[in-house]
Formats: sequence, structure tokens, C-alpha cells
Amino acid sequence: MKYLFDTNSCIHLLSGTYPALTARVAETEAGAIGISSISFAELALGTHIGKSPDRSLLDDFISEVPIQDFGEAAARAYARLPFRLANFDRLIAAHALSLGSILITHNRKDFADISHLITEDWTA
Repeated sequence: MKYLFDTNSCIHLLSGTYPALTARVAETEAGAIGISSISFAELALGTHIGKSPDRSLLDDFISEVPIQDFGEAAARAYARLPFRLANFDRLIAAHALSLGSILITHNRKDFADISHLITEDWTA
């Protein structure tokens, strides 16, 4: 998996907020982008409590962008990161590191203290 979406990038993509993000995704090779099971859980929670995206849109999205399971390698990568209490971003960063993926996020500052994590912001 070359790229892994952060939750905020999924939300921006599904809402169409940033045309540059939509265009970049369309230009990217099929199968090169995935979503962490952690991000999917965040999105599913939002759907469940009535926030965007609605369930059919989320289902369509994950039919195109495969969910990557957070497994042992990701858990071990998480253990090596600087700790922040109650922060899903750390789990998502660890997952990207364990996959050797570039993390696509609009909140690059949230990951700035993880020097070996490569991030890109496709909204610009």
C-alpha cells in the first residue's frame, strides 16, 4: 500500500471540500490507496451518530479504498512512537509506518514530531 488516508482526508474527499484532493485521488493508480481500520472506525462512528458521511457513501468509499487491518506490526510501531494520551492519530501513524506507506493528511502538524513518518497534504 503506497498511501494510507488519515481520517480527515477521507472526510474532505467524501464531502468534496477540496477539488485538488479529488483530482489527485483520481490520478492515483488503483489499489495504491488504503484506509486504516482505525480511520474507518472513526468514520463509522460519525456515520452512526448522524454525521457525514452517510452510510451508503461510506460503503461506496470502502468498496473502492480497501480497509487495512491494524495488526501486530502496527501495534509494535505504535509502541515506539512518542506517546500522546487518547490520540487516534498515533495509531494511524503507526499503521502507516508498519505498512511503509505515505500518510495522506490535511493535518500534517499533528504528525510533525514523528520524524520517520512521511506525510503529504493533497488538498493544496
